[in-house]
Amino acid sequence: MRTGFTTGACAQAGVRACLDALVTGEWSEKVKIRLPNGRSAEFVLQTHESGTRSGRPWASASIIKDGGDDPDCTHGAEIVTEVCLTNDGRVEYIAGTGVGTITKPGLAIPVGEPAINPVPRRVMAEEFMASKERIVSRMAVKNPGVEITISIPDGVARAEKTLNARLGIVGGLSILGTKGIVVPFSTAAYRASIAQAIDVAKARNLDTVVMTTGGQSEAFAMRLYPELSPEAFIQIGDFTGFSIRQAAKSGIRRVVMAGFLGKFSKLAKGVTQTHAAGSQVDLAFLVELARETGASDEICQEILKANTARHVGEILEGAGNLKFFELLCRKILHHLRRIAPHPPEMEILLSNFRGELVGRAGAGDE
Repeated sequence: MRTGFTTGACAQAGVRACLDALVTGEWSEKVKIRLPNGRSAEFVLQTHESGTRSGRPWASASIIKDGGDDPDCTHGAEIVTEVCLTNDGRVEYIAGTGVGTITKPGLAIPVGEPAINPVPRRVMAEEFMASKERIVSRMAVKNPGVEITISIPDGVARAEKTLNARLGIVGGLSILGTKGIVVPFSTAAYRASIAQAIDVAKARNLDTVVMTTGGQSEAFAMRLYPELSPEAFIQIGDFTGFSIRQAAKSGIRRVVMAGFLGKFSKLAKGVTQTHAAGSQVDLAFLVELARETGASDEICQEILKANTARHVGEILEGAGNLKFFELLCRKILHHLRRIAPHPPEMEILLSNFRGELVGRAGAGDE
């Protein structure tokens, strides 16, 4: 199946194109960037223009998002990027038409900010920093800064097909992407890739594999286990049950499971297919665990009103209740040990979104 690009990658390419045009005075029909995952990619500009706005150099470029074979509601959307140079040295992000604003806590971006996620923000800022010297020398701006406005003309309508409103992202879509590419969601293909990765680990005589739900949790686990080879780390997405059974079938001695509270809150209930479309976070269940670990009525009420599982984690960390995370990990261990007839030895690692270990369970725990 054909991979595609994220909204964040399109916005990054738009920033690169605009900066090049501002510095050189010329537009190219295509722009090449290095994606967050390190790969190079080329994008075709749909529209472009430049000039001045309020006396400041300004440029705008748009790119049609190609989602590949992924059935995503943003496929075919026009991602419009506007870059306006300033002289205050800052990088600012603005939500244009069709890009949402954060209105509830518990997400990666603070309340009141444009729904432009951290990795797209970082790579767009890096594109600007890479051009800063040329801006200073060619445009006579002593302390250049930039305002980056991202728009999606039909973003409000497209956002109706997402959970954005429920999550508190109001006014349109989010600019997302930790790798820059979109991998099509194919159950058969994904299961096959997991089985293949386990076979490779076994062929390398590795007795431990570290299963993670995605790139961020994998990076977290790699920091905890720097001695393990890259083949030991396997991204299993939402296929926890299949992956544990496959590891047991292959004779893997030990499995480490690393992830975040969202999917882990489902695993703790015994739900092993954790895709967002298949099951929702059960706040009442998390309240039960919180009460069991001594949470007050006030904290429990906050949990019931929480926006996301991440928000629940922030509430409990703020209250100093780390026992909750340990209990959650023990619940996961309890369910995963019953998936396969002869399960591997298992360890559960739970991280917060700062990449810090907050919960752990292993041999002797349940």
